[in-house]
Amino acid sequence: MVDLERIKDEARRLLKEGEVRGVIGYVQGPKGVWAVPALIQNPDDVDRLIWNPTCIHNLSLFVVEEKKDQARQKEPDKRPLAVVVKGCDSRAINVLLQEKFIEREEVILLGISCENSGVVDQKKLVSLLHGQKIEDIVYGDNGHIVVAINGERRVFAPDEVLADRCLECRANFPVISDYFFGEKIERESAPSFTQVEEIEKMRLEERRRFWEKEMARCLRCYACRSVCPMCYCAECVVDPISFAVEPTTSAEEKAKKIKWIEKSPLLSENFVYHLVRAIHLAGRCVDCGECERVCPEGIPIRLLNKKLEREALRLFNYVAGMDSQAPSLFSTFKETDPEDFIR
Repeated sequence: MVDLERIKDEARRLLKEGEVRGVIGYVQGPKGVWAVPALIQNPDDVDRLIWNPTCIHNLSLFVVEEKKDQARQKEPDKRPLAVVVKGCDSRAINVLLQEKFIEREEVILLGISCENSGVVDQKKLVSLLHGQKIEDIVYGDNGHIVVAINGERRVFAPDEVLADRCLECRANFPVISDYFFGEKIERESAPSFTQVEEIEKMRLEERRRFWEKEMARCLRCYACRSVCPMCYCAECVVDPISFAVEPTTSAEEKAKKIKWIEKSPLLSENFVYHLVRAIHLAGRCVDCGECERVCPEGIPIRLLNKKLEREALRLFNYVAGMDSQAPSLFSTFKETDPEDFIR
């Protein structure tokens, strides 16, 4: 079991001794039992830190945002940032290290095991409880989740309430950390791509109708992109939002600004946006599921990423985020590659 007091003690020490400029972790949110991310900079505030099955967010996103914020400062604080990381969070950190977006000395990782379980899917749980007020959510035995309702405790099996990504996770503990809390319990089962396989069993026309129905609901709110720690580009290739206009910039140069798709949520434009984004995440997506969680329309965005995750595993035996020292998937090649143009 994870000892929360040990985590607090380490975070408090790091802040008191000035080793870090802040600690990114989870605190009690304003809406009931659900945790929210927080940047803690005062040692006296460390007691606000919590750890339970509602710690859903991938905190590596805030490492990205802090890095961007530092780049805008004239005299940024160069001390590292301490970050609480679950298994998927740590894999995202590894990808950021692989791509040199951050350096290892810029982060101190407080790794937390997911208790041989995972985090809950809020929609699943709320649906099961039919709107009853939740008083507490904690980890139980054998990966079960214990929920307190009206003074009573109800125990749910993992497949009833855990996020789909947690049910399919092969390493629900940090694969990289400076301090580790909990147990490392490796799962021997093969990676699951059940949902992808179900889609692939459909006839081509059925598959087309399925995705047309899903993509037609997209609002192009870009919540999926905003929550993804891998989408750190200053400007998205399928959504150019900035153009440096100087006194010498001509009207012709402005008119020739590349615009791949329109912002309006037309079906064809939505397809281009999601497919291009999925391809850009190939070999980089760590299956944290945040994109699908925040989608206001409930579009199964994760399915696209899982398809490419399976192809990376099948073709190259590659799993994103497992090793920060490993070469990234699309920046390397082998001399034994069967395609002539590679050599």
